[in-house]
Amino acid sequence: MDASIPDLLRLLVVPVFGWAAWRDVKTRRVPNRTWYPLAALAVVLLAVEGWQAWTGTPYETRAFALRTAISLGFVAPLVLAFWWFRAFGGADAKAFLVVAALFPTYPTYEVLNWALPHQHTTVGVFSLTILTNTVLLGALYPLAVLARNAAAGRFSSVMFVGKPVSWDAVPDEHGRLLETPDGVTRNGVDLDAVRMYLRWRGLTLAEVRERADRFRDPATLPADPNPPGDGSTGVEEVRTDGGAVERSETVGESDAPDDDPWGAAAFLADIDHGAYGTTPEGLRDGLDVLVTEDRVWVSPGIPFVVPLFVGTVVALTYGDLLFGALELLGLA
Repeated sequence: MDASIPDLLRLLVVPVFGWAAWRDVKTRRVPNRTWYPLAALAVVLLAVEGWQAWTGTPYETRAFALRTAISLGFVAPLVLAFWWFRAFGGADAKAFLVVAALFPTYPTYEVLNWALPHQHTTVGVFSLTILTNTVLLGALYPLAVLARNAAAGRFSSVMFVGKPVSWDAVPDEHGRLLETPDGVTRNGVDLDAVRMYLRWRGLTLAEVRERADRFRDPATLPADPNPPGDGSTGVEEVRTDGGAVERSETVGESDAPDDDPWGAAAFLADIDHGAYGTTPEGLRDGLDVLVTEDRVWVSPGIPFVVPLFVGTVVALTYGDLLFGALELLGLA
């Protein structure tokens, strides 16, 4: 492979994004430290190539400055806006910010006399190519979910964003509940918040279902709640001292108000951080569904680092999917 040293170093994003995509699928958690080395590399490469452009021809200086300005001044704020409106998760936003800093211009590789990426754009901002590739590939996800549900004969107004699962699979599922006692919804309780609540009370979903009427009473809240964690799956329930959780009897008398079914408001007031935008009403509705229904519709959400990884690989090889499609249609 023939390429400049900066462009070769940029290929480090491939294994890092690949690992992050695998981690996102398995746990929906990508550690912040994942992005630090790539962010540091981006700063160094910006400085090196900025100096090269500054000492080059006036055209090279202007082209690099313009593309860097678009990448950092348009793509990065756009990603932050997506995150603000909850279109992206935190890990997704951090990964795209790294892309904006690391790929302001198109890299160039020569492999077996093939010049890659193949499909360039007029603007020449590579981070924008990665972003559009990712969005296009991500758009295929709802279509795949819809086709899978239709093939299995599972029909619902939320069949393009969710899947039905047995209640006992919920503790290991990621995403949102798509049901309330009043019917389907696109904005049900986050299942991570449900896990936080159960760990806070030191209960399993099976135990709550067995004695739903009892645990709905806020007077049964534990006197000494457990740390709720962050709602991730596969975490052993332990106290902060490392000992196993003792499923202690709940207190007979509690300061919890009578108008707080499930103690949902007490839970959210007690934890020292939010629970993924969960409200007391949303948590109550979710628990009411989970203790009564044997199968529920769940939105697994889109682990967006996955299409980002694929979109980056496609960008580094083929190039810009959208621009290529527009050229085929004679629109570019």
